[in-house]
Amino acid sequence: MPTTTRTPRERKINAALWTVQLLLAALFLFAGGMKLVVPPEMLKGPIDLPLAFIRFIGVCEVAGGLGMILPGLLRIRTGLTPLAAAGLVIIMIGAVSTTLIGGMGVGAAVVPFVTGLLAAAVAYGRRYRVPLNSTPRRRLALQPAA
Repeated sequence: MPTTTRTPRERKINAALWTVQLLLAALFLFAGGMKLVVPPEMLKGPIDLPLAFIRFIGVCEVAGGLGMILPGLLRIRTGLTPLAAAGLVIIMIGAVSTTLIGGMGVGAAVVPFVTGLLAAAVAYGRRYRVPLNSTPRRRLALQPAA
């Protein structure tokens, strides 16, 4: 989206999306980081998954968490934010499925389901409703004289 002024409605949507993005980034950076640093015996879930797969999911969650925030903050490759959100939706589909198949009940699957819905809202919102600006911010120092 070019650098145009946004309507009041777009500003509200943008603020809501940023809030959800920050919350999801914190959640996935924490969850993914824990999957990477916690001892293997503490990573047992309802279904016995290989340790390498759990570590892979951790790497994907950390990458997704960073992808929710960094492109918008740096205004570089802002199209990666909806892709990161879509990737996190896929991870949450797996989390809901694993929870249900593992016999933990529907109640335990509510949290990953809602998290997936929030990630889907970010993916849709940043792709179609209020895309992030990709124009770089002004540099404050070391500008060549014109």
